[in-house]
Amino acid sequence: MTAPPLLEINDLRTVFDTPAGTVRAVDGVDLVLGRRETLAVVGESGCGKTVLALSVMRLVPTPPGRIASGSVLFRGENLLALDRKRLQDLRGDRISMIFQEPMTSLNPVFRVGDQVAELILRHRKTTRRQALDEVAGLFHRVGISEADQRLRAYPHQLSGGLRQRIMIAMAVACRPDLILADEPTTAMDVTIQSQILALLDQLKREMGTSLILITHDLGVVAQMAERVIVMYAGKVVEEAPAEVMFDTPRHPYTQGLLASLPRLGTDPATPLPIIPGQVPSLYDLPRGCRFQDRCPDVRPVCRQEEPALLTPSPGGTVRCWNYA
Repeated sequence: MTAPPLLEINDLRTVFDTPAGTVRAVDGVDLVLGRRETLAVVGESGCGKTVLALSVMRLVPTPPGRIASGSVLFRGENLLALDRKRLQDLRGDRISMIFQEPMTSLNPVFRVGDQVAELILRHRKTTRRQALDEVAGLFHRVGISEADQRLRAYPHQLSGGLRQRIMIAMAVACRPDLILADEPTTAMDVTIQSQILALLDQLKREMGTSLILITHDLGVVAQMAERVIVMYAGKVVEEAPAEVMFDTPRHPYTQGLLASLPRLGTDPATPLPIIPGQVPSLYDLPRGCRFQDRCPDVRPVCRQEEPALLTPSPGGTVRCWNYA
């Protein structure tokens, strides 16, 4: 008997109402995440990756944003239908999120140890002293040296790498079933990035946690993910196991992303291929396929009707008329 998915998103639509019009940031996204699975959501800036994660957490700023329709089933429970108390019970306990910029996620006027301890006290029956002892253990676990001293530090007194490790400690404090990591290694040098990714993977395996990794870095995807979803202009355009996507990318957008990666053995003076054109305005999306003006294989039908997600062969789906 197949185990039910941990997370199931059905036809999720998140919009932002602005004076210039309505932005469809997440437009009809479907997603299934299994237990202990790592799923990467990739795409360029503005494609809807972060809004998707915020929608799952129900942290979309309202106004101007709102979840217009759809469902987000976590262990069979629709997160979009929960009252505020039940949602707060789940956040930080069964579901947690690592935000893109820890400096804006940590409160600048509280010591970092107290901020992580507050999360433990919110979800566990324990004393403050016990919570702080547990936080010190968490800091050791995520590779923070001199943890007892770091407990008393303020966010501005720590480096970017240490702040990100504290965000990871906060995310795993209650051993959640699901972690959403939004660009967890942005603006870090490659050494720190590698350490953070290795730490996330280790903690995920130790705790049996599922991970949704939001990134634009395909190198991170290759290192971490078992399955990949590619988003473009609010839509999922391709989904496949990671090895399938890297070996045989199907959507022209995915092919363009992979072609633009630098490769060993190529002349450094040779310019990398680029995807021509610009992402369409989310205020005024074109009729038909959203990638039509940048696609090298565009056909007349692409400008008339939006393609559905198709299954050209076992192992993945693609939103492209060339596979119809």
